Amino acid sequence: MSDSRHIVFVVDDDASVRKSLVRLLTSVGYPARPYASASEFLDDWRHTPAPGCLVLDVQLPGLNGLELQEQLGASAIPIPIIFITGHGDIPMTVRAMKAGAVDFLAKPFQDEDLIRAVQEAVAQYEQHQAEHAERAAVAGRFATLTPREREVMAFVVRGLPNKRIATELGTSEKTVKVHRGRVMDKMKVESVADLVRASQKLELGLDAPAQPQ
Repeated sequence: MSDSRHIVFVVDDDASVRKSLVRLLTSVGYPARPYASASEFLDDWRHTPAPGCLVLDVQLPGLNGLELQEQLGASAIPIPIIFITGHGDIPMTVRAMKAGAVDFLAKPFQDEDLIRAVQEAVAQYEQHQAEHAERAAVAGRFATLTPREREVMAFVVRGLPNKRIATELGTSEKTVKVHRGRVMDKMKVESVADLVRASQKLELGLDAPAQPQ
């Protein structure tokens, strides 16, 4: 059974397909919302985004499925997409999968295949959400650092020893040790390796290798 917090958005211009998919998904515990077009889904999603995944037909009136995928790809937490189509080909499948689709199912498909794909998509959404939350937490901790502590952190993640950092900053090694301790404390890390991983989440380029002199 599913986690009912997650909604499966179903976009297909065939009313009978929408009805069938909603019935299947609700039977295994997934709340499902049907839409007849990509624009109808977008109007709803932009106002009330919700956790879950998207079951999306490729051939749609107006904005097609692949174009909708491209628009949704810029989201902070992209919604995982499962494509369904009766008119797929290899280039279309490759394009969708390269853009991050969870699966590409040709109609008619087995119910079990769709349910498996939805389970995988929901798990992917949860992972993206957790990673987004962790990046936000790390950014919040980084924001508490003073300018000098940020300088020290940059040198530490590049692998410079305290003595070298002191020379670079024109201060004493003892002062560097104090700043370094505060950085480790504020960033809530236990080791330099943890600090490097935190810097990678910040995507600030702090983990660039030190330049030889």
